[in-house]
Amino acid sequence: MTDRVIAAFDFDGTITTSDSFRAFMLDAAGSTRFALAALRCLPWLIGIAPGWSQRGPTKARFLLAALGPVRRDKLEAAAQRFADTRLRDLLRPEMLARIREHQALGHEVVLVSASPSVYLRKWAPTVGIETVLASELEWRDGVYTGQLAGRNCWGPEKVARLRAWWGDKAPATLYAYGDSRGDREMAQLANHAWIRGEAPLPPLLPTGGFGATA
Repeated sequence: MTDRVIAAFDFDGTITTSDSFRAFMLDAAGSTRFALAALRCLPWLIGIAPGWSQRGPTKARFLLAALGPVRRDKLEAAAQRFADTRLRDLLRPEMLARIREHQALGHEVVLVSASPSVYLRKWAPTVGIETVLASELEWRDGVYTGQLAGRNCWGPEKVARLRAWWGDKAPATLYAYGDSRGDREMAQLANHAWIRGEAPLPPLLPTGGFGATA
């Protein structure tokens, strides 16, 4: 049995106080282009909650509507600027402290998010997180196609990404942190799960058997 301990953190609403994708798009596109994109995508945006439209494709559609077929290097530059500036204001100090606690104990911390990896991978190394499992944008010849590459990293897909990442080296203990319906499956997989608003943060315990839920 491995003694590997993994702490899987959702990002939006868990580490941040609000939706980082919205903040990124406002920063990258500006308020006018953001508002026009929201109007063009309104039927799909309002259809997410009742299940009429899918989260991932809608997110991809909105990015295209706001920025057009943007080149990858330009979006990467915008992502770096966002990670260095605006994103800092969205972070919850207590969750950054929890990340540091896990790291101090030698646990592997992984970010598992439905948000695009383009800016998450800029931010994660600043807090010592090496692994980011997130929604990926599709590129063709260095230009954004308006689609996601693969599935939206939400709900069951978070579990699929985690299992694919650790392969045959499943952890002895998995901690999972989330805040919404999209984190439920990941929480059910964990030994120690926390959903914002439902309970205090779990104590950090010695390695236990894998498979027991919180």
